[in-house]
Amino acid sequence: MERRHFLKQAGLAVAAPAVLASASARVAEAPPLIKPPRLKAGDTVGIVSPANAMFHTVDIDILEETLDALGLKMKLAPNALSRYGYFGGTDDERASDVNTMFADPDVAAILPFRGGWGCNRILPLLDYPAIQQNPKALIGYSDITGLLVALYARTGLVTFHAPSGMSTWNAFTADYLRRVLFDAEAVTMTNPTDKGDNLAQVENRIQTITPGIVQGPLVGGNLTVLSALMGSDYLPDWSGHILFLEDIGEAVYRIDRMMTQLKLAGVLDQIAGFIFGHCTDCEPNSGGYASLTLEEVLNDHIKPLGIPAFRGAMIGHIRDKFTVPVGIAAEMNADIGTIRLMESAVI
Repeated sequence: MERRHFLKQAGLAVAAPAVLASASARVAEAPPLIKPPRLKAGDTVGIVSPANAMFHTVDIDILEETLDALGLKMKLAPNALSRYGYFGGTDDERASDVNTMFADPDVAAILPFRGGWGCNRILPLLDYPAIQQNPKALIGYSDITGLLVALYARTGLVTFHAPSGMSTWNAFTADYLRRVLFDAEAVTMTNPTDKGDNLAQVENRIQTITPGIVQGPLVGGNLTVLSALMGSDYLPDWSGHILFLEDIGEAVYRIDRMMTQLKLAGVLDQIAGFIFGHCTDCEPNSGGYASLTLEEVLNDHIKPLGIPAFRGAMIGHIRDKFTVPVGIAAEMNADIGTIRLMESAVI
């Protein structure tokens, strides 16, 4: 019995590397990059609720006025105002709306009302071949990261980490969206440098983690959402990409845990560059035992990689946002904290 038990365990030990190799080989060849058509005045934007529900009808009026100011029209998906608990409808309803808006020839782009939680749940229900055949700009951030990254990985579609419907659409944010999505400009994303009445700049500062300049396609979004996708079939081949991250309301130890997950999954060892935007309300709590700072956590995980890296880009749950196209090649300068697109993101 003991010999049979030993042989059984030995067989499992031999098989384990093969299983791991098979799992790592599941990453399919990346599909060709597909750029969606640019937006123009008079286009219709399909409004969906793929994550949390809408709770205040006045927000619909605000969004319609916002889109009107951009020269765009609004079309609500059939279940955009549905509710199932905290979700904007059941999984089937939310996925159906995304599929419907991509298939609708009258819709030029797709904009979620908001993030929250729920996009990862509908990824198995999306019609990726149909989406691939009907490329459109999908715009959003936070939980919408699940859709942005999955569509890029599965279809090659360029997606846009940009404001969602209920974001703050101020001049800075709207300007970047217009330049990227309307004007097809290969923009250089540069933080504001206003000092206000201070003698030195206080807000929106860039902090270099590791100096250097690197080129590669951009990919990323919300750290919590990305880490929750680890081990799934909805992530790209990370090799040579510039990874950008942001988050909100996470304790520093949780940021550390999620960065560790990216490290253990092999993501950090494959990327060519790293950008951390903003982690809103992520400072250590006062009192009690000491905590690492966010700066220390990022240094621990990123500095040993030896790749160009910086933090402080206008990416995240903040008022002034860049429009960052997922999948488009960019040159990132970690010394001065700029992101320069090397081509237009739309056709």
